[in-house]
Amino acid sequence: MKPRFLMAWGCGVLLAGLLASGSQTWAQAPAGPEPTAPAAPAPKQQPSGQSQPQKPQEGGVAISVEVPVVTLDVVAATQNGDIIPGLKKENFRVLEDGQPQQITNFGPEDAPITMVMLLEFSNVHWGWFSAYATYWADALFPNLNQKDWVALVTFDMRPRTEVDFTQNKEEVRQAIYHLFVPGFSESNLFDAILDTTDRMRDLKGKKAILILASGIDTFSKHTLDQTMKQLRGSDTTIFAVGVDRPISNWMEMNGMLSGKRDLTFLQAENQLKTFTRMTGGMAWFPQFDGELPGIMREVASFLRHQYSISYTPSNQNQDGKYRKIKVELVAPDGGPLTVTDQKGKKQKIVVYAREGYQPVKGGVGD
Repeated sequence: MKPRFLMAWGCGVLLAGLLASGSQTWAQAPAGPEPTAPAAPAPKQQPSGQSQPQKPQEGGVAISVEVPVVTLDVVAATQNGDIIPGLKKENFRVLEDGQPQQITNFGPEDAPITMVMLLEFSNVHWGWFSAYATYWADALFPNLNQKDWVALVTFDMRPRTEVDFTQNKEEVRQAIYHLFVPGFSESNLFDAILDTTDRMRDLKGKKAILILASGIDTFSKHTLDQTMKQLRGSDTTIFAVGVDRPISNWMEMNGMLSGKRDLTFLQAENQLKTFTRMTGGMAWFPQFDGELPGIMREVASFLRHQYSISYTPSNQNQDGKYRKIKVELVAPDGGPLTVTDQKGKKQKIVVYAREGYQPVKGGVGD
């Protein structure tokens, strides 16, 4: 079956700038042969769910112990964004709260991508952000494969499912082309991110959210701290393309950008950077349309060159406390791995991986 949201999503349908109330789920595919759903590797950051029964002593009772397994999607690249291919298990070292962990499973992750395009579609700054978000989104599609799944969600005061998960990329493109005038001057980014990650929680495989937005939040029920806290429990990688710089540059040239507004844009960009860094993704802030094809190629390349790394934490305490993760690249002798370019110049290595996770408290799910 195709990936889908498991709960109804209250939404409205935007037609020629008018908004009507309604409800919608991420529905089944259009009539025709049902494609094969993305592969389903072991759940990430969740207890394996398998209990290891122990033989009871005479007159005793059987007990079971939850064995947590943490799975990371990891990308290694140079500081210039060039992917480092051909890495092996022994090239990775995983630290949890500073303590080395034993990698139990390792392999390249070649499953189809399951992605939500999350577009800001509001009248904030006269709808300019929405115009760039919808215009730039089109650059992603040439970089997707036939088996990849894509859904389209827009947000202003609340998120709306425009297209459920589909392998028909043209259906998503047509939905983007038919977005007209935004209806509200609110941009509830935090609520939209949390709503989307929550509804992707039970989807398996390689999953991501691509945000095209300014990063400005105007009216969310959740605060920045609450959003960051909940993202710590997510296994969905977030990528972001900021749409603010063409507008902020124009405002600055025309004397419309005061110190307060300048700070708003900087804070918005920092928020997008924080969300992507926490989840092992990346953020881009283009200033010109010509940058978009390269950025979208990088998004797809990151997802297609992830390594899947699993380990059983040495700390078996089910205390529910957040644990920091650091992934390093090492040489066969245990020292730092050295990577050079074609001219023999040493390159700085950047590893993209989730920054941490929150174990299940007391062996009971949240």
